Amino acid sequence: MKVLLIKDVYKLGRAGEIKKVADGYGRNFLLPQGLAVLATAGALKQIEKIKSQAEVRRNAQNSELKGIADMIKEVNLIFPAKAGETGKLYGSITTGDIAAALTEKIRFEIKRQQVDTQPIRTLGEFTAHVRLTMDLVPEIKIVVHREGESPETVTGQHEEAEAPAAEAPAAEASAE
Repeated sequence: MKVLLIKDVYKLGRAGEIKKVADGYGRNFLLPQGLAVLATAGALKQIEKIKSQAEVRRNAQNSELKGIADMIKEVNLIFPAKAGETGKLYGSITTGDIAAALTEKIRFEIKRQQVDTQPIRTLGEFTAHVRLTMDLVPEIKIVVHREGESPETVTGQHEEAEAPAAEAPAAEASAE
């Protein structure tokens, strides 16, 4: 099925683009959510209008969230966790944990779907990306250390614990 995107869709495309998608994805998600319309002759005549409106909306969102992105870039999240002798965690630090800790820290709601990372299952330093818009994707640093020990044992730096374990643990496994 060919659809004309009305809004930017993560991992699919930007508004005004024509994309070929699976029938179920288009029929059950894109069309009901108002993210796309069928690529008919009438809809194709409106491509330029949709692109210009999307550009204005995208610029407004980017300028609005630029300050938030700058705050997020400076954030280091530290999570104490129980771990075995090999450094493997009992449990994991998920995107939900990361989002909750980040929301607490910057006082701006971040949803778990906006955090791009795999669950963290070992001690160490990790990075995670936070998708605010398609253009604004700041990176945060996450440090996971053993409960009862200081974060310096993992990082080699002198940092204070910034996120209590009860609040929300989280990180990215891409540094592994």
